[in-house]
Amino acid sequence: MSNSADSPTEPARRPALRPVRLLTAGVFALAGLIFVTSFNTAKGTNIRTDDSLLKLSDLIDQRSHKNKELGDSTAAVRRDVDALAERGDSSTRAEDAKLKALEAAAGTKKLSGAGLTVTLDDAPPDATANPGYPEPQPNDLVIHQQDLQAVVNALWQGGAEGIRVMDQRLISTSAVRCVGNTLILQGRVYSPPYKVTAVGDRDDLQRALTASTALQNYQLYVKAYGLGWKVDEHEAMTLPGYSGTVDLHYARPVE
Repeated sequence: MSNSADSPTEPARRPALRPVRLLTAGVFALAGLIFVTSFNTAKGTNIRTDDSLLKLSDLIDQRSHKNKELGDSTAAVRRDVDALAERGDSSTRAEDAKLKALEAAAGTKKLSGAGLTVTLDDAPPDATANPGYPEPQPNDLVIHQQDLQAVVNALWQGGAEGIRVMDQRLISTSAVRCVGNTLILQGRVYSPPYKVTAVGDRDDLQRALTASTALQNYQLYVKAYGLGWKVDEHEAMTLPGYSGTVDLHYARPVE
């Protein structure tokens, strides 16, 4: 007969997991998952910085300067070609007159006369709504592509003989495009304020600006949030001729 010390005992129970411990373990597991995901996404970089955006901005700026240099070089070569062509030109007066008319229409020659300049600008950084208007959204405070395009369209409608946006003459293939709050025009990048200058009858140009439905809508934002709008008239001014390439680039099907 065995004593109590030798009698079998019940197996020891594992301590029960309490809810608090389960919650703690879950939190640590989730934190580990987030850490691994962040590491894989960042690939060793600081994901809280804007380094990638800064690199893109620097690249755009470099390309813009390069395009300007190429544009200046193209203009110099064009002047040399024009000078050589004039030396050996055997065309008639009628042909010369027709050529000059085509050059004027193409925008490749200087254009002088009376005109005006329209200046568009973003609202001040601390802009708030004027009384009677709702508080602005971020898009309400910046110049958009359609605003610049509306000015250009109105000036053409008003009989402009030629238009310059910033420091570049517009031609038939020019496209006014905005990316974010910057203007990209013929390979170069510009920031506000934006200046659009036109040669033509000033009264007709002014009437066209006033009659534009798109610009009437823009004027509401000028009154509400302080977007920039200014029109300066010029008795005499000169627009430079377009000096860039006129080659057309288009997509081609893959054979």
